[in-house]
Order: sequence, then structure tokens, then C-alpha cells
Amino acid sequence: MHMLGTRRMILAGGGALAMAGAWHGVARAQARAPLRLGILGDLSGPYRDLSGLGTMASVRQAIEDLAGAGTSLQVEILHADHQHKADVGAAIARQWYDREGVDAILEVNNSAIALAVADLAREKDKVFLATGPATADLHGPRCGPNHVHWTYDTWMLAHGAGTATVRAGGDSWFFLTADYAFGHALQRDTQRAVEAAGGRVLGQARYPFPQTTDYSSFLLQAQASRAKVLGLANAGTDTVNSVKQAHEFGLTRRMKLVGLLCLLGDVRAMGAEAAQGLLLTEPFYWDLNDRTRALTRRLLPKMPTNIYPSTNHAGAYSAVLHYLKAAAAMGPAQAKASGRAAITQMKAMPTDDDAFGPGRVREDGRKIHPVYLFEVKAPAEVKAEWDLYRLAGTIDADQAMRPLSEGGCPLVRS
Repeated sequence: MHMLGTRRMILAGGGALAMAGAWHGVARAQARAPLRLGILGDLSGPYRDLSGLGTMASVRQAIEDLAGAGTSLQVEILHADHQHKADVGAAIARQWYDREGVDAILEVNNSAIALAVADLAREKDKVFLATGPATADLHGPRCGPNHVHWTYDTWMLAHGAGTATVRAGGDSWFFLTADYAFGHALQRDTQRAVEAAGGRVLGQARYPFPQTTDYSSFLLQAQASRAKVLGLANAGTDTVNSVKQAHEFGLTRRMKLVGLLCLLGDVRAMGAEAAQGLLLTEPFYWDLNDRTRALTRRLLPKMPTNIYPSTNHAGAYSAVLHYLKAAAAMGPAQAKASGRAAITQMKAMPTDDDAFGPGRVREDGRKIHPVYLFEVKAPAEVKAEWDLYRLAGTIDADQAMRPLSEGGCPLVRS
């Protein structure tokens, strides 16, 4: 089977031993049973700047930082493009688990593909580090013993931006929604948060994903609704293009825009003029504190040209670092033998890293950490190219995530 964009790399404590598809280097490492990580992401589509080579850089940094702390493991990294096609993504994951000896797949920034990979990980007793998908079902009714849900989720994003916006007066909403599992889940969870806070939803427009680039007809529907808030239940270049077009149409003068999964690279692509005043929630920002700034300094030389680390990159770094710590604690051979045992070890150990600070992995597989409400600065306030956010609020870790009792995860004991 052809895997678009597949790359291979072997790392030992951060040092490159072999590069790009050269299996002769792998043969010599077999005796040491390297852990194999598969980054299944977006290399060519709407999420490529939030994914792709930036995630590779983040994974490499996690391995280097672990080695710097005195733990060196043999790690091989594979990289492939899921193309936002469920059949392609699932086929790559199956090949990796069955024939390539991959122990853990990460990223998968497409919720429909992520749900399929979660099922495969359980079937094959492998590990899935869900650092890219947002659907909260991954730690709800579709939770499992072989995966963790790491970075963000639709419940977290919805309750952060949705609740805060209603409380600030944005009590009538219209949704612009990507028409697939992620967009549906994000709109659903935000609508519940809006209505619970006393707001109303006046309408929605669902557009075909990923082929839509012209949002004019959908934005006209939003304008006609007379809602105060336009909730963007999309991500990546879809969010960028819809914000830019909303600004061009003058919609931002009449409606408050809320990016329900909007990351730093998206805001930079929009430009401060178009994005100013946009509200969004993220668990990571490079300039948030001393630890995030230190991580960014280490990462920047490895990142693609002129790309700063985003929340997705931080999630990959954090999850891989904790997985490797767990593998070292239990022994790499045991971690390779049972993905379920590796996930159990991850849940038993507290988390702590420069991306998210201290935290934990909950019984349902949800990684727990604080979340922050940001507002995009006006152009006059921006001091540097990536200096784009103003901190508008902090949501403590235990309040940021859906309560354990409400998720419907069958792993949770009643």
C-alpha cells in the first residue's frame, strides 16, 4: 500500500542513527528492540502547519529532553499523511501495527480517523496517543484501555470559549461547521454550553470538508440570522479563510467571532487586522510562562522555517515524553509487549513537562491540565510577529475538562 509522505528516522537519546526510509539502519537496531512511533498527520492539507514537520520536531525534542534527564531509549519514528480520508488513515494504521511493528501511533488530527485508530489499537493491543483529534467521544463512550486523549477536546473547547462568551453578553449564536465528525461534535458541545449558560442558537451552516474554500454563502446566512456571535466549528486553513472572508464582508463589525479550535499559527495566517478581538481557548501558548518560553527556545531550531510551536505540537511533545517515561519505568520490552500495560503505567504516573506543567491522566484516558482563554491583540499592541495573544482568563485543570461522571466511559467505575 502506498503511504503518502512516509518518512522513517531512528533516534537514540536524540541522536540520529539513520534517516528517511533506510531499512539497513533498522536491521542493526533490531537487537535493541527500538520503540516505534508512527506520526499519522496532515502533511499536505488544511492542518499541515499545525501538524506535519512541526510534530516531528516536537517528538524529536521529547526524546532529546528525556535523554537530557538521564534516560536514553532507542526510538524509531515513522511519518505519514492520512489525507483526511478515513480509509487511507485506517489502512496506514493497520499496516503500521501489523507489519511495521509500530508500538504507538500519535497525532491523527481528524476525529473520524482517530476513532478508527482507537479501535485498532485496542484490537492489536497497541498504543494510540490521541494528541490531534478533538472529539470528546474518545474519552467518553468510545474510551478504551489502549489510548489516551491528550491535548484538547470538543467539550473543553466548547465550555471554555462558549460559556465565557455568553457571560460577556454574546448570548445568540450562529455556527459555521465543517461537515464531518469533528465539526459536528464541536458544534454539539458548544451549543450545549451556550444553552446551559442562558444563550440561544439561531442557526447553522454546514459546509463540505475538506474541499470548501469559499464561505460567502454560509457567511451571508450567518449575517441574516442576526446572531451576536459566529461560532467557527472548524480548524486550520478553514478557520483562517472563514475569518478573513468574514472580515472582508464586514461581518466582524456586527458579530463577535469565536474560534472553537483556533491555534496560534491560524491567527498569524489571518493577520492581526482580521483576527483582532477573536476569542479562543488553548492549553498552550509559547509566551505563557517561563517553561513554555524555554521549550520554545529549544524547539525553534528544529521547527519548519518561520513556524512557532502550536498547541498541537505541544501536545505531541507532552504525550510522547510521558509515554517514553512510562516505557522506561516498566521496561521497553514490556511496553512493546502490551499497549494496554503501557497505558496503565501512563495513568499511574503524574505528568509534568514544559508544555503543560504538572498534570495527570485520568481513568477515562483524558489528560488533565489547565486551559486558557485568549483574545487576539489589536495590531497596535502586537510587538513581534508571533506576539498575538492577550490572556483573558484561566480555567483550572479540574474545571477545564468534562466531569468524569458525565462522559459515559465504560472504563469508569460507578
